[in-house]
Amino acid sequence: MADALFTVTGVSKGGRAGGKVALENGGLWLHNEHDKALGGSGEGTNPEQLFAMGWATCFNGAVLLVASQKKIDAAKAVVKCSVGLNRGDDGLSLSAKLTLSVPGLDRAQVQELIEAAHQVCPYSKATRNNVPVELAVE
Repeated sequence: MADALFTVTGVSKGGRAGGKVALENGGLWLHNEHDKALGGSGEGTNPEQLFAMGWATCFNGAVLLVASQKKIDAAKAVVKCSVGLNRGDDGLSLSAKLTLSVPGLDRAQVQELIEAAHQVCPYSKATRNNVPVELAVE
């Protein structure tokens, strides 16, 4: 991590069920809880929710970067990131679906943007060939 532009550290105590997670330097603190689908109360935050929000935000930035390079106005782009927690023969794994809508652009332009953004987004790069990802145009 010697070349990192910045580093952030999350600290977790107590795991998914009733635990806490915070940024080491302050600014964000959350209560963890299993989702109702996993037998929990659903009244806290879980890692998949945080991952979905982070990836959606990062991917939106990638869409805006690619659009600016192509001189396309994508200021109204909306990215949805759905993250699934899946049970398989080898244990639990993640899957994801990234959905992009850009009002005012035709479907082909949005498809071009989502595919290009998927190549440059750091979250997409980090999960490539490890997490199944579906790209969808809305």
